[in-house]
Amino acid sequence: MKKLVLVRHGQSKWNLENKFTGWVDVDLSEEGYKQAKEAGKKVKEANIEFDVAYTSVLQRAIKTCYLILEESRQLWIPEVKSWRLNERHYGALQGLNKKETAEKYGDEKVHEWRRSYDVLPPLQNAESEENLINDRRYKNLPKGTVPLGENLKVTLERVIPFWEDEIAPALLDDKTVLVAAHGNSLRAILKHIEGISDDDIMGVEIPTGEPLVLELNDDLTVNNKYYL
Repeated sequence: MKKLVLVRHGQSKWNLENKFTGWVDVDLSEEGYKQAKEAGKKVKEANIEFDVAYTSVLQRAIKTCYLILEESRQLWIPEVKSWRLNERHYGALQGLNKKETAEKYGDEKVHEWRRSYDVLPPLQNAESEENLINDRRYKNLPKGTVPLGENLKVTLERVIPFWEDEIAPALLDDKTVLVAAHGNSLRAILKHIEGISDDDIMGVEIPTGEPLVLELNDDLTVNNKYYL
């Protein structure tokens, strides 16, 4: 049985402050560090031995990946970072307090921005200083690649090529894989491999710092899944 372990990064400082984070490179909170280390201990106790790890280019995911591998004594394994595993870009909402935004626009509208499959959030101004087009991580990407805002549909469209080019081939080669990423990039993977409907994916929540183990058949369909 092929094994894939998905872990949403530990609590970030902006998770703690109830802010929209997206592509903003926020660090883990103190609790987030604890969650990541605890995830690594659970991996070690379960005797899961990874062959390769994948993560985003945002430090909260990178540090979570590192701490999991450190605690499970597997720091030596190959690790691949990709912007395609970044959190969804929340556009102009990034940095705003979720409660205050709901008070301004209404709970229903903010829930739609946060959880719907194909509704875009208010887009970031292209001239904004927060536009990451010149960030070293992204400046060599093709023009128009860096988003001004994403919904889950758009996020899935940039995550799945990485799944097909990198993660799936590793699994088909019988490698045990760790993906330490973000709530929405992981939801995109789950939607793709489990065939979750556009409506049902709205209700899928992945908790921070809890390893989700997927045991996959030879065709990469899910045979079993559970949290450590």
